[in-house]
Amino acid sequence: MVSSWAADDPAGPARPASLASPAGPALPASPASPASALRASGVGPGTAVAVVAVPGVGVALAFGDGGWAGHADPAAVLTDVEAAIGPRWVWWSARGAGSPLAGGWRQSADRGPALSWDLAAVHRILRGGHRDDPGAVWAATRGLPVPPLPRRARGDGQLDLLAMVEQQDDVGDVDDPVGLDGQLRLGWVDETLGATAAGGPGVRLARAARFARLALVAMAAQEQALSTLPDPRASPGRLPLALLTARAESAAEVLARELERDGLPVDRPTATATITEIIGPPPVGDAGEAAARRTRDAPVLRQLSSSVDLRNPASVRAALAAVGIDVPDTRSGRLRALSAAHPVIDELLAWRKAERIATTYGHRWLATHVGADGRLRGRWHGSDGAAGRMTADAGLHNLPAEMRVAVVAEPGHRFVRADLGQIEPRVLAVVSGDPELTRATRQDDLYAPVAARLGVDRPTAKVAVLAAMYGQTTGAAGQALRQMRETYGVALAYLDAADAAGRSAALGAAPATPLRTFGGRRIPLRALPADADGDIGRAAAAYGRFARNAVVQGAAAELFKAWAVTVRQALIPLGGTIVLCLHDELLLQVPVQTAEAAVAATHRALDATAAHWAAGSAVRFVADIAVISRWSDAKP
Repeated sequence: MVSSWAADDPAGPARPASLASPAGPALPASPASPASALRASGVGPGTAVAVVAVPGVGVALAFGDGGWAGHADPAAVLTDVEAAIGPRWVWWSARGAGSPLAGGWRQSADRGPALSWDLAAVHRILRGGHRDDPGAVWAATRGLPVPPLPRRARGDGQLDLLAMVEQQDDVGDVDDPVGLDGQLRLGWVDETLGATAAGGPGVRLARAARFARLALVAMAAQEQALSTLPDPRASPGRLPLALLTARAESAAEVLARELERDGLPVDRPTATATITEIIGPPPVGDAGEAAARRTRDAPVLRQLSSSVDLRNPASVRAALAAVGIDVPDTRSGRLRALSAAHPVIDELLAWRKAERIATTYGHRWLATHVGADGRLRGRWHGSDGAAGRMTADAGLHNLPAEMRVAVVAEPGHRFVRADLGQIEPRVLAVVSGDPELTRATRQDDLYAPVAARLGVDRPTAKVAVLAAMYGQTTGAAGQALRQMRETYGVALAYLDAADAAGRSAALGAAPATPLRTFGGRRIPLRALPADADGDIGRAAAAYGRFARNAVVQGAAAELFKAWAVTVRQALIPLGGTIVLCLHDELLLQVPVQTAEAAVAATHRALDATAAHWAAGSAVRFVADIAVISRWSDAKP
């Protein structure tokens, strides 16, 4: 199996388009079908084709020295050209305006493209942070300062005089997307993508074609920037790892759009029964909700005092002290260890579970986020901007264990649940090149050989590894960390270097070269505010812990997404889809008859991904994979 994100493009990298003529060639008066036009221009599998969709107007494509535009359904054009040719689609952002994926596409059965280049996603790799709008992306590719965010129209209908002055100051051809300062012109992008530019549909399509041409220019600049980054793999391949990261991250954005559109299967009757069992039936009105809160609070308040505010940790801590339980905080992990000390502890823990369900995952959540088709949908993000993990809202990434019983495979299907085993220490072995830690990865349970080398039991070994990555230095973790430093010195030196970079940046001394993950993503390091007060050393230490964790968490996120997009392609002939990406876990839904084939394909996908991502490292990656009917059937 060859990962699509890691495969060589037959057409090679995108050719830089000329800035001297950003509009590209004139559009034909009566364009042929897009697939025919692309074939006639020599576009083949893997060739870069930029696409800009304009709602209610049509779609424009740019490729090589040619272009195509027509008054057609952008999703239909995407689907048809993908089936006929399979190019590498280039867009400013898969989730933003101008993307044919932004509003979903024709049928839920349609899969997004196999090959893509997401300018916003690649910009976040190169620059870090959250700013990834077209203006910021374009400025970065031209070596220009980050422009101010574009001003939006005022909601009260009044003219924004400051915006008018700014636009008047930018002299030149107002129809040109690029101003005299080299920046994307203020308002031009919004007018183009929002179909509000003056003129008819033909003029608006021509503007979309110019914007698609600029996307190819930006892609070429990004590819060049990625090629200058060092390849940290033990055995670098022909394609740099940073380029492979950009391709995988772009594919992950397509996967995010599919997850957003298709949702997670939820059995509504089971969900309703589970919620009702924990918090009771749906309350009616404000009075009903207040009564339900009193009912939930009553068992705990009978053990404490009616004046305690259970939703205020300080009030709860004081109330516990009054009954002889003196704790520095009221975290659930700390309280569970004191369960035998007083009956109020179990009541308080049960209250917290019910309160979370009632306030976040109750009957209102079910009605709001689970559609009539029994799918839980929320907004997905391909990377969170810090560690780069995929994230989602609507409870998809924080669903309580009690609610997993309601996540049920649809009739005739099964879930394939795949969880990467001990992914972070295995990634640490790759990124640091520590030979001792690499040897430990040859075992299914990495912590067993670590425990043997440290001369401790397995739980202590696990604490030692986590303490190394999270920078915990006190208590038992501190002692374990000292043992780690003696035994796995190469890994600890790698983490310490990241920690030092984070501390130095916090104190105003930015590193000479940006701190990046193994795959090339820039880790944002910031200085403490000039007016920061308090313990500066403690604050700088926190920045150091962030950096040492980010080099591992960020790399693990890149490996996970590269694996996920490889699995995504492998599932197409099996009739399966990914329905959830949760940290280091994939949940697939596949027809019953292809479930075992999906298990094998998922294992092969991990082997193929690791072969590219960790080439030459000798680090072994493992996945725990099971076929289940309900998510709750998976072992913890």
